[in-house]
Amino acid sequence: MVIELYLDLLSQPCRALFIFAKKNNIPFEFKHVDLLKGQHSSEEFGKVNVLKKVPALKDGDFTLAESIAILLYLSRKFNTPDHWYPSDLQKRARVDEYLSWQHTAIREKGCQVFLTKVLVPFIIGQPFLPEKFEEAIKELNSVLKQFEEKFLQDKLFIAGSEISLADLVAIVELMQPVATGYNLFEKRPKLAEWRSRVEEAVGKMLFQQAHEMIMNVENLSTTPLSPELREQLKQQLLKH
Repeated sequence: MVIELYLDLLSQPCRALFIFAKKNNIPFEFKHVDLLKGQHSSEEFGKVNVLKKVPALKDGDFTLAESIAILLYLSRKFNTPDHWYPSDLQKRARVDEYLSWQHTAIREKGCQVFLTKVLVPFIIGQPFLPEKFEEAIKELNSVLKQFEEKFLQDKLFIAGSEISLADLVAIVELMQPVATGYNLFEKRPKLAEWRSRVEEAVGKMLFQQAHEMIMNVENLSTTPLSPELREQLKQQLLKH
């Protein structure tokens, strides 16, 4: 039975999962869950993931939530090349270290930039506030410095000389603020060179395919939202 992956490529964890599965020729059925249509809140999707978040996996009667858990499940089930999640204890620990750190660092700060520049004006209807954007950029720059100094250092990739799940998760997270027009690689040659290596390792066409929707984020302004869904998303953003 083919695995079902429930994804929306507006979501960076979904993009990482999509790239990983495609790159490793993992057979799966793409189940599109449209976040902007509120499909993740449906009763039907709740049967797959009671948390009502994407991504989600269904493998026969087995279901799984949380992108990192899904990535690890797929790497083990399909015995993907060792460099993705190394058998070497210390290299694996480096991957685990980044995957543990990123939730409240790169991902959180990158999402804040995207929320401030794109989602808040679109969903809440508030005007874009440059001072809030600059504040979000400042916080992102702080964790980017930590990323370069702690995780990347002078290595080709986070765990050494080959790409791993850590690099894949990191690059899709960094593309979220890039989609707002902020070129975070411009004055960071080490980071820019790492990005090129990661794109080359996964394949530029696949990388572009996964990011096509997010890199055309201006099209969101033409997306119709029902008043009920807009209010629901507004409340979620205000809580954030």
